[in-house]
Amino acid sequence: MFPRITQVRHLRDYRLELTFADGVRAEVDFRNKVVGRGGVFKALEDLDFFRRVRVDPEAGTLIWPNDVDLDPDVLYSEVTGTPIPQIERV
Repeated sequence: MFPRITQVRHLRDYRLELTFADGVRAEVDFRNKVVGRGGVFKALEDLDFFRRVRVDPEAGTLIWPNDVDLDPDVLYSEVTGTPIPQIERV
């Protein structure tokens, strides 16, 4: 498991600054993760709604008021280039 997200700050448009528990800080553009996906992500296309992003203090992930959340392991892997470890099947 990678470090959890500890802080998020909206920068502009669909760009957020994420800070992870190990001190890694990165600017991430969420446009391709949100725009055009439909379903639960449709609400996030509205920038006023998108700006309402928060960090879930227990899970250390990004959350929005419509219960959308994004996996912190995937986000950490994207910003650091560290591959997600494969789970060994028994």
